[in-house]
Amino acid sequence: MDHTWLVRETEFRRPALRAQEAVFTIGNGYVSTRGTFEEGLIGDLSATLIHGIFDNAPLVVTELANAPDWLPLAPRIGDEPVQLDVGALLHYERVLYLQNGVLARTFRWRSGTGQTVDIRYERFMSLADKNVLVVRCQITPVDFSGPITLHATLDGNVDNAGLPHWNKVEQGHTDQQTIFLQSATRATGIMLCEAARLQVEGTPEVDYAVYQRENVPTITARFRGEQGQTITAEKVVTLFTSYDAGRNTRTAALAKLAEVTGQGPAYDRLLRASAQAWATYWADSDVEIVGDDEAQVATRYMLFQLLIAAPRDDEYVSIGAKTLSGFGYRGHVFWDTEIFILPFFTFTQPQIARNLLLYRYHTLGGAHRKAQEGGYKGAQYPWESALTGEEVTPRWVPAPAGHPDGQQQVRVWTGDIEIHISSDIAYAVWHYWRGTGDDAVMIQYGAEMILDTAVFWGCRAEWDTRAEHYEFTDVIGPDEYHEHVDNNFFTNYLARWHLQRALDLTEWLRQHAPAKADELTERLGLTPAVCDHWRHIIDRLYIGRAPDGKVFEQFEGYFRRRDVNLATLEPRHCSVQALLGLKATNETQVLKQPDVLMLLSLLPEEFDEATIQANWDYYTPRTDLTYGSSLAPGIQAILATRIGDLDMAYHLYMQAALVDLKDLRLNTEHGIHGATAGAMWQAVVFGFGGLRLTDQGITASPRLPAHWQRLRFKLFERGQPREFVFENPPPS
Repeated sequence: MDHTWLVRETEFRRPALRAQEAVFTIGNGYVSTRGTFEEGLIGDLSATLIHGIFDNAPLVVTELANAPDWLPLAPRIGDEPVQLDVGALLHYERVLYLQNGVLARTFRWRSGTGQTVDIRYERFMSLADKNVLVVRCQITPVDFSGPITLHATLDGNVDNAGLPHWNKVEQGHTDQQTIFLQSATRATGIMLCEAARLQVEGTPEVDYAVYQRENVPTITARFRGEQGQTITAEKVVTLFTSYDAGRNTRTAALAKLAEVTGQGPAYDRLLRASAQAWATYWADSDVEIVGDDEAQVATRYMLFQLLIAAPRDDEYVSIGAKTLSGFGYRGHVFWDTEIFILPFFTFTQPQIARNLLLYRYHTLGGAHRKAQEGGYKGAQYPWESALTGEEVTPRWVPAPAGHPDGQQQVRVWTGDIEIHISSDIAYAVWHYWRGTGDDAVMIQYGAEMILDTAVFWGCRAEWDTRAEHYEFTDVIGPDEYHEHVDNNFFTNYLARWHLQRALDLTEWLRQHAPAKADELTERLGLTPAVCDHWRHIIDRLYIGRAPDGKVFEQFEGYFRRRDVNLATLEPRHCSVQALLGLKATNETQVLKQPDVLMLLSLLPEEFDEATIQANWDYYTPRTDLTYGSSLAPGIQAILATRIGDLDMAYHLYMQAALVDLKDLRLNTEHGIHGATAGAMWQAVVFGFGGLRLTDQGITASPRLPAHWQRLRFKLFERGQPREFVFENPPPS
């Protein structure tokens, strides 16, 4: 197989255990499992996370509940369990096959009594049938013949970092090779059932038995291994929740299991169907880079992580900040999805993009309640969202050990005052519409989202009678190093853009969907006076600038804050905020991410190259690019290409592409950086590819890194596929 489709690990490193578990996450857009070992290992952080399966939790309000562990398939050689850090590990390799979603691991292990065995595990989660999960174990005795035992388990004794979420409802078996475990979340009452069947081939006699340990039903298979002969065990698991099957999850899981295992050995047959589904997705979503294998593998890896996190047939869930690969941010949904991730799906998998947008439509109720709680009309989307759309941002979190401010708890203000997310979502709806031409979605869903949130902005805008302008005070912009600021440039500019699009959309609806226009006008109270008020805000909203008129002020008073030469803080292995503390960092010009550059990237048609250059020159040296926001490098790579600094663009692009494969921020163990993956795709397509979405269609002005020979990708433009191929001339 082409090595640029492989992510390979050739050494078992215990210190990197949990980060690598996140890196080797596999999934199918419905459920994902971290790359823990099938035989288990003390200190691992196993997790299987399913879209929409939330349960109550202290401090964080709600979190995705770690599902009962379907994976365990553990061999014993004689009386010794196989454990990689016990005995002698003579060879080790783990490979993620990006092309078909298979995770494989091979190793040679010698027991304490000197028996050597080769073991190969393979597993996948079917992309053709989301409820089917498969693991295969192949065991070859190298220098002995003797008894081998396999334990195939469904383990309900799981938790989220110490907090259990499941109660057992029922466990049992239908025969000596089939077990099931039915559970329910403790607070939300969501039912889940897993059923498993174990089949062993390659040996003439297998003794199967079932053990019903409380909450851990287990199948054992005992057989004799012969030197040099390979025995193959297949464990097929089916998983259903009450969202799939109502209260009949046990019936559904057992019926599906009988269906997929009733034709003999299932692994190869099920893999073929899954691989065909993967081929379809890759045909539309792949990015080919010739001349840079490291960039090629990293790019495909990040796209793989987006594809396995994306709900294909569910418009009531979305992609959390850490996808389904870890406990970071508890599965909550942020602006990451709409601003960073959605463009990839809008242009390569529009149906998935539609599902992600409709999640926000279905959670408008929560947005209405948040606006009302603040005393406003309309819809104000929460900073962190889960299943219902209520605000689930924690108000306090424990301070990390050694916090410079000496606090034991840190107040989290983002849920109170990081308000730009309502415009982020409107922006996503608008650009989905421009890219796909999906008038039906705009009329039925999108228009209400844009207009309802515009009503909120009309109420939230404050009139300063002395300065005679509108403003938004006491906010947090995307740059979260600075809290409680006034007139954040990103927030103000995008709110102004949002109100103008709302006015434009109102006119479009009157022409193309007058009945919908009348209905929304009546229901949302879009009177002529309201629209005039929006126009007044657009004309008089505060936008701060430096005296040269080119450099925008990140927020009012930013230029008066203390400047810091970031080079004087080196060497360091943490963010500036972790180094200096929240209060001290808030008083400087150091940025977690540059809001001004972010906005210039989102609205490229509104700014000329001189403006981009001036703001780039000012804000880039003040940005904590290495340990600040993981969102910044990919977006800044786009701007770097536009000003012609391809070396910097490539550096930033690779910083985004390798953020998890190399654990650059030392936090990959908490989950994959989903937004960084989306920003990386944008850096390739909108940066190096130079694509622009205009009213006349897509244009391209490519600027490739000098060592790239070719860049190729496909997009859908208003439903029509277009392939883009850009090449550098060969060296003379």
